[in-house]
Amino acid sequence: MSNSGGADSKQLVLIPGVADEPFYISMQCGARDEAAKLGYRLDTQAPTKFDAGAQTPVLTGVVANRPAGILIAPTHATAMAGPLAQAENAGIKIVEVDTALQDTSVALSSISSDNKKGGALAAATLAKLVGEKGPVLVINTKAGTSTTDERAEGFQDAIKNYPGITALGVQYNNNEAAQAASIITATLAAHPDLAGVFATNLSSAEGAATGLRNANKLGQVKLVGFDASPKQVEDLKAGTVQALIAQDPAGIGATGVDQVVAALEGKPVTRNIQTAMIAITQTDMDANAKYFYKRTC
Repeated sequence: MSNSGGADSKQLVLIPGVADEPFYISMQCGARDEAAKLGYRLDTQAPTKFDAGAQTPVLTGVVANRPAGILIAPTHATAMAGPLAQAENAGIKIVEVDTALQDTSVALSSISSDNKKGGALAAATLAKLVGEKGPVLVINTKAGTSTTDERAEGFQDAIKNYPGITALGVQYNNNEAAQAASIITATLAAHPDLAGVFATNLSSAEGAATGLRNANKLGQVKLVGFDASPKQVEDLKAGTVQALIAQDPAGIGATGVDQVVAALEGKPVTRNIQTAMIAITQTDMDANAKYFYKRTC
C-alpha cells in the first residue's frame, strides 16, 4: 500500500449525500476553497438520491480513478461500510463529513455538526421567544434518523431548565410536510394555548407553518426551524418561522479537507470534530448571512 494512496497525489473527491442540495453545495464551496489554498484539487461527484444504492456506484467510479483522498457523507451507517472499506483498502484516505458509518475503523476522521448542542440551542431560543412559559412541541422527521433524533434529544433535555414550559414530547411526520400540518392541527385542538414548536428539519418546519397558517396562529405560536437553506431563509424573512438553527456546512467541508491533507502529509489527524451552530432570528439575519446555505459557489 503506497503512502500517497492514489495515483494522483493532489486529487481529492467529495461525495456528498445527494446532488443539488444547498447544504451539500455550501459544503462543496468550503471544501473546494480550502483544497485550492492547500495546493490540492477537489472534484465533487454526487448521487441523485440520498440512498446507499445510488451512492455506491458513484463511490466505485471514484475509487477506480484512484484519487489521494475521498471526503464522503455516507448515506447509510451500515450499507456504505463495505464499499468504503474497499476504497480504504485501495490506499485512499477516507474522511467522513456530515454523516458517519457505525464502523469507526474505516474513516480517519469524522466532521459533523453537534446535533445535540443544536437541539439545546433550539430549546434556549424557543424558550426566549415564548417568554419561558406555555406548552411546546417537537416535530421530528423519521424515527431512527441519527441527526434529527439527536436534535430532538438535545431539545428535550435542555427544555427541562425552564419550569414554566410544559414539554408535549416528540411527534413524527415521516418526512411528510402534510403530516406535520396535521400534527399541529391535532395539537392545537388538545392544547389551544400551544406556545411554541421546534421542527427538526425542513419538511417538519414547512408542515408546521402550514398547520399554524390554517389555524390563523402564524407568528402567535413561535416556530423554530433547523438549517438555513434559501427556502428557510425566505420563511425567516417573511416571519413564517421566528428562528433558524443553522449549521456550518462550508466549515465542515473545509475542516474535512484539512484532515485528509494532514493524513496525506503525515501530520496528526483528529478522529472526531464537531462544528458549532448558530441561532438566527429576523433581527440578526443580515449580520449572519454567511451562514445561509448556497445554491451555487
